[in-house]
Amino acid sequence: MDSIKPVEAAALGGRQLRYYDFAMAAFVAILICSNLIGAAKQATFTLPVVGQVIFGAGILFFPLGYVLGDVLTEVYGYARARRVVWVGFAASIFAAAMAWVVVAMPPAPGWPDQAVYEKAFGNTPRIFLASILAFWAGEFANSFVLAKLKVLTQGRMLWTRTIGSTVVGQGVDSLIFYPLAFLGVWETSLVVQVMLTNYLLKVLWEIVLTPVTYRVVAAFKRAEGVDVFDRATDFTPFRAKV
Repeated sequence: MDSIKPVEAAALGGRQLRYYDFAMAAFVAILICSNLIGAAKQATFTLPVVGQVIFGAGILFFPLGYVLGDVLTEVYGYARARRVVWVGFAASIFAAAMAWVVVAMPPAPGWPDQAVYEKAFGNTPRIFLASILAFWAGEFANSFVLAKLKVLTQGRMLWTRTIGSTVVGQGVDSLIFYPLAFLGVWETSLVVQVMLTNYLLKVLWEIVLTPVTYRVVAAFKRAEGVDVFDRATDFTPFRAKV
C-alpha cells in the first residue's frame, strides 16, 4: 500500500493515476441519469407535524454527483475536477441532442408508444439549458470552494469543506435551475417551495453521506498515494487542460 504524500497539484504532472478515469466515468453516468430520469418529476412525502413535502425526484441521486465531485477535487485537485466537469458538460449536450433526434424521428406505422416516448425523453430546450447551466456553475463553485478551504484548513477537517462547498455549490445550482426551468410554467410559490426543499435536502444528504465521503476519500488517497493541494492553481473554469 502506497504512503500518502502531500503534493501541489502541478507536481502530479504525468503521474499515473489508478482510479481517476473510473471516477470520471461514474460522475458522468450519475449526471446523465439524473438529468434524463429525475429532473422534471415532482414527488412528495409526508412528515409528522410538517405535513406534505414536495421535492424533485432527482434529489435522491443527483447529490451523489456532488459527493463524487468533492472526492475528485479533494483527491486529484481542482484542475482534474474541472476536466471532469467539462466532460460531463459535453456528455450532457450529447445525451440531450440524441434524445431530441430520436424523439423527432417519425415512428414506424402502428408503433403505439410515441407519445409515451415523447413524454419520457422530450425535455424542453428550456429545461435542458437550465440544467446544464446550473450544473456547470454549481459544480465549479463547489470545486473552487472545496479547493480553497482545503488550503485554508491545511487538509484538516474534511467535513468543513465537503459540507461548506455543497452549501455554496448546491445554492448556485438551485438558484439557476429552478427559476430558469420552471418559472412561469409552475406557480411561483411551487417553484420557490421545490427549490428551497430540494436545496435543503441536498445539503442534508451531503451531511448524511459525510462518513461515506470520508471512507471513499481515504481509500482513493491510499490507492493513489497523494494528497493534492491547490496553492498555485489557475482557477479559471474556462479550460479543460490539467
